Amino acid sequence: MADRRRERRAAPATEKMSFGRRLRRWITGLFMLVFGLVFVLPVAAILLFRTVPPPFTPLMAMRLVEGEGLERKWVPLEAVSRHVAPAVLASEDSRFCQHDGIDWHEFRQALADYLEGERLRGASTVSMQTAKNVFLWPSRTMARKVGEAYLTTLIEWLWPKRRILEVYLNIAEWGPGIYGIEAAARHHFGKPAARLTPRESALLAAVLPNPRRWSASRPTGYIRGRAGTIQVRARIIAPLLNCL
Repeated sequence: MADRRRERRAAPATEKMSFGRRLRRWITGLFMLVFGLVFVLPVAAILLFRTVPPPFTPLMAMRLVEGEGLERKWVPLEAVSRHVAPAVLASEDSRFCQHDGIDWHEFRQALADYLEGERLRGASTVSMQTAKNVFLWPSRTMARKVGEAYLTTLIEWLWPKRRILEVYLNIAEWGPGIYGIEAAARHHFGKPAARLTPRESALLAAVLPNPRRWSASRPTGYIRGRAGTIQVRARIIAPLLNCL
């Protein structure tokens, strides 16, 4: 009888210990899942794309579902005209070689404006646009902006600047169904990217903020003027692009 009473008293303690172990295992499993999704998978993908061209982007997939075509041909940076990088960076990110991937002043201001009720705006560097285009969905939400900043930090750690620009130029949208500098050069000017002139490079850079509205081969007066400004800026920053 005494043994049975001791067994009954010990049973709840045993059940509590069993529940505690299950809870710890559940928490450990959840932590490992989150760690894998947040750190291991992004790092593995970024390391892969350091040498392997990204096969497609979420934006490309979305446009295909919407019924658009897909014109794209990957080219190494060596096969792109030397006029393209200065033009694109003069237009999109003149401090590309100096920053760590994020313009923190602009990012904090954009966040403050959003928290005050304003529309979430850009403040994106070329590094941030690369992270967004390769890995994230096309939307303007705070969750995507935070993910963009996180992935940009990883990319800046794991890729050289030259690779960041190379990937960006090969996945950027330059018109409906037109992706990458090679497809853009052939579509708009009927020539490979290696033969783009300073003016053509500036026109392509000028339409990057809204390539579905503007055309490099049929530029408006505004785009022609913007391209002229980009050409001047490109000549100024070209000697400063020592990271390329």
